[in-house]
Amino acid sequence: MEQENVRIGLVSISDRASAGVYTDEGLPALRTWLELVVTNPVKFIEKLIPDEKSQIESDLIELVDHHKCDLVLTTGGTGPSPRDVTPDATLAIADKTMPGFGEQMRQISLNFVPTAILSRQIAVVRKKTLIINLPGQPRAIKETLEGLKNKDGKTTAHGIFAAVPYCIDLIGGPYIVCNDDVCNAFRPKSAKRP
Repeated sequence: MEQENVRIGLVSISDRASAGVYTDEGLPALRTWLELVVTNPVKFIEKLIPDEKSQIESDLIELVDHHKCDLVLTTGGTGPSPRDVTPDATLAIADKTMPGFGEQMRQISLNFVPTAILSRQIAVVRKKTLIINLPGQPRAIKETLEGLKNKDGKTTAHGIFAAVPYCIDLIGGPYIVCNDDVCNAFRPKSAKRP
């Protein structure tokens, strides 16, 4: 089966990284993980922007409406501080909310820090695009996407990416194929292609 092309928008949201105060680690972490997992041909569109609600909204709209991304992943700006406005901007441009993604990300992070309950990570659908607000730290990005395994390799907490390909199927996007060694994407038997 010839694999469909996938367009993925990656947005790192940080006042200091976008100003050059320190090197952004979010975009490389996202891209590296996705290159290990998604076996389709992927075109990445990347943005590094400050925590400005209007700019986040504008860039998310551009990635969906102009670049026609199938998936947009953001990192950073999901906490409770006044400058953390990523979820607010994401909700402002959404057609539908997908609360299960945020619930599972917080559940995974609670295995490591009790302050995970302060996170406002969310996911939404705009048109035919799934947008997910991920945590800001590279290790937390990997954990929430991939999930957790015990020392024997058995999954103890499913990562959110296991549900992403089927969600994108349901909203009219391309059929995303994953490297099962990293992320075993779930689809019902009726939705699997040979």
